[in-house]
Amino acid sequence: MTDSNPDIEISRRRLLGTVGAAGAAGLALGAAGGALAHSAIAGSDGSGGSGAPGSSAALGSTEVDFNGEHQAGITTPLQAKGHVMAFDLAPGAGRKEAVALMRRWSDSARRLMAGEAAGAADSGIALDAGPCSLTITFGFGHSFFERTGLTARRPAALDPLPEFSADRLDPQRGNGDLWIQIGANDGLVAFHALRTLQKDAGEAARVRWQMNGFNRTPGATAKPMTARNLMGQIDGTGNPKPSEADFDKRIFVPGAGPGPAEHAWMAGGSYAVVRRIRMLLDDWDKQSLAQQEQVIGRKKADGAPLTGGTETTKLDLDAFGSDGKPVIPSNAHARISAPAQNGGAAMLRRPFSFHDGIGADGTPDAGLLFICWQADPLRGFVPVQRKLDRGDALSAFIRHEASGLYAVPRGPRSEEYVGQPLLEG
Repeated sequence: MTDSNPDIEISRRRLLGTVGAAGAAGLALGAAGGALAHSAIAGSDGSGGSGAPGSSAALGSTEVDFNGEHQAGITTPLQAKGHVMAFDLAPGAGRKEAVALMRRWSDSARRLMAGEAAGAADSGIALDAGPCSLTITFGFGHSFFERTGLTARRPAALDPLPEFSADRLDPQRGNGDLWIQIGANDGLVAFHALRTLQKDAGEAARVRWQMNGFNRTPGATAKPMTARNLMGQIDGTGNPKPSEADFDKRIFVPGAGPGPAEHAWMAGGSYAVVRRIRMLLDDWDKQSLAQQEQVIGRKKADGAPLTGGTETTKLDLDAFGSDGKPVIPSNAHARISAPAQNGGAAMLRRPFSFHDGIGADGTPDAGLLFICWQADPLRGFVPVQRKLDRGDALSAFIRHEASGLYAVPRGPRSEEYVGQPLLEG
């Protein structure tokens, strides 16, 4: 148990300061609203020591800024542990209650992401940990606008996604008034944030659904690499890069552009499509390596296209083999989802893997918590998914079980709560 005497309470940030005074210094830089987090902890000789990059001390002390142009958790590097959940406002709750809730949630998120205790009622779950690259991202679902009397301010891009023939959706595990994404490089830090925000909801909102995910821990590989999914495939090679000239245009809503003034509150924000995609791993593992690579269109070992090169080599979609067939099959996942095949449609994939146990039939309930970001889902996710729905070879090995679409407003300014321009504008 923790001592409740305020005179001897020690925040997680103060604990980190004590460690730093003993010979390690932590520096965290936020860029693009917390999009990029860096750690520069080193030993006293500057060459590493116990605080060398990649060590536990460096991993724990990395901090992502809550304030900024965009919310954290969109372009932030993938973390090892993730939680996503949706809430519905309680019966009778409306705009007033939503304002108070977003104030509470934003205050807690600002504290937690800085490595501080959540407040006087902090549970102490992560008392001795640093911020661990914690990010907390908030969004609003289609139904939120009816509940708060703001339907005139609901953007058309938030219209419900169309039905896809491969969908096997559970309505109880999709959509929702409010959405939260949590990511951290420590499981306890991530759970602490989850538990804090659930308690903060109080009587104003109730959990509609919640899912847990994971990725490889930073430093687990000899050099940084694109994440692998539970099929063993490198996943996310074709992601647009922040260094590309049109990155912001593809991922973030422009500050000025088409649409009524009532929708201007989304400037600098993005839209998140969330899908629970179960992987039929037993069926997949029965395929030979060559068959798996034909389904994807890339080498399993390094993600290189079947037409040769490295992971980042451009797909040669016009290459044919000696048998007269395309080297990258016409129904290969990489071919169908390529931006060049979809009028340049692009989205930033930032998923987590999940494993929720073994079913009664002995098959794993495992797969991908697919999360993708775009300035407009009608020009990002929807056209690509329509093409995949019509003939993707991977469809035989996956099942879409839950779905949601959320408007994620811009990052908060100092002393501002997330969504304030919408709720008070």
